[in-house]
Amino acid sequence: MKLENTKIQMRKGVLEYCILSIIARKEAYASDILNTLKGAQLLVVEGTLYPLLTRLKNSGLLSYSWQESTGGPPRKYYQLTELGEQFLKELDLTWNDLVHAVNVTTNHKSNDHE
Repeated sequence: MKLENTKIQMRKGVLEYCILSIIARKEAYASDILNTLKGAQLLVVEGTLYPLLTRLKNSGLLSYSWQESTGGPPRKYYQLTELGEQFLKELDLTWNDLVHAVNVTTNHKSNDHE
């Protein structure tokens, strides 16, 4: 088993959550989302992001609006729908539970060996 494959799968597992969280802060253009993800070391390419955005929109979690751009064609800005906001709140709870569970099960400084 290759470590890099496991790392990639872990990142993919949280990608939707991260995208929804970014858009929840303020409506976002796809390149803004990509830059935020890259800045957080969640390396994502456009070929990964756009299908995810489409799936989230088709699921009713996102909507978008077109806005004029000063440097080219209009841009598509994404925002959470009401359903998306509720979905994200549930993901927040699930994430907190998951982080707690991982911290408990991976605590390497346990006193079990004393």
